[in-house]
Amino acid sequence: MPLLLGAVILYWIYDEFDFSQVWPELERMNLFWFTLSLLFGIFSHVLRGWRWLLTLAPLGYFPRRDNCVYSIFIAYAANLVLPRVGEVSRCAVLDRYDNVPFAQSLGTVVTERLIDTVMVLLITLVAVLLQWTVFRSFLQSSCNGFGSFDVLSSMGGTAVVAVSAAAFALLLFVVVRKLSVWSKIRSFFAHFIEGMCSLAKMKKGWLFLLETVGIWFCYFMQFYLCFFCFGFTHSLSLAAGLLLFVAGSIAVVVPTPNGAGPWHYVIIGIMVIYGLSTTDASLFALIVHSSQTLLVALLGIVGVVMLQIKNCITIKKRLWQ
Repeated sequence: MPLLLGAVILYWIYDEFDFSQVWPELERMNLFWFTLSLLFGIFSHVLRGWRWLLTLAPLGYFPRRDNCVYSIFIAYAANLVLPRVGEVSRCAVLDRYDNVPFAQSLGTVVTERLIDTVMVLLITLVAVLLQWTVFRSFLQSSCNGFGSFDVLSSMGGTAVVAVSAAAFALLLFVVVRKLSVWSKIRSFFAHFIEGMCSLAKMKKGWLFLLETVGIWFCYFMQFYLCFFCFGFTHSLSLAAGLLLFVAGSIAVVVPTPNGAGPWHYVIIGIMVIYGLSTTDASLFALIVHSSQTLLVALLGIVGVVMLQIKNCITIKKRLWQ
């Protein structure tokens, strides 16, 4: 379903696009800036793996540093197949290779994501304040025709939805509690909450903060340096890059593979406001997103292969001892 949704949106965006323009633009690309952009993308994954070690340490678990990094590679690749499943897969990797309990590691992942959400909000606030006129223009051009949801906007409609959701949750709780697996579920959530609280017990909070800033700096540089790859975007300002970056970061929340479709829509829409032609903006979105998606897929393969190699080497060392 996520793949189909992304495909439909992309078809709608690129229905009349001339794809014969892609190859000539690839030949004109500045490969130095393109390569540097990809290196920032790789290092963002590495930093995220290193940061994960800090949240696991207070729980008494110390997985191999390289295993954490490879699990991040695999997680992002898994998200291409089914959005958000990557967070589960990276916990499963550490459970298998380093005996880190799944529930506790998943709790640390949720905490990480909450911190990342705060970072996105802060960056968004800065970007909107710097580029408010452009941001407002994009909202006005995009939101026409979406203001007619009277039922959900009314107090009565909201109350009905809230009561229905509460009733469903209560019914689900009663049914599950009567099942024999209730004790296992309760134990899972106890460990899950323990994982979420690991941040409060962390000894190197300053390093966690530094690596968090580093991750988002790398994300931004991976995107911003792509401006210098093309003649039609190299003059865009740093503030413009920041607004486009946060808009794209928010767009990937839509459950499509790597944000395919929604990401293209917001990037093209905002670039047109900045004065680019629809064709140039479409080329930029298509090439940049495709290259970043391919990088994620390749890193996922690297992660799987390296985990297998490392595991085989570890087993052989144990046999020889």
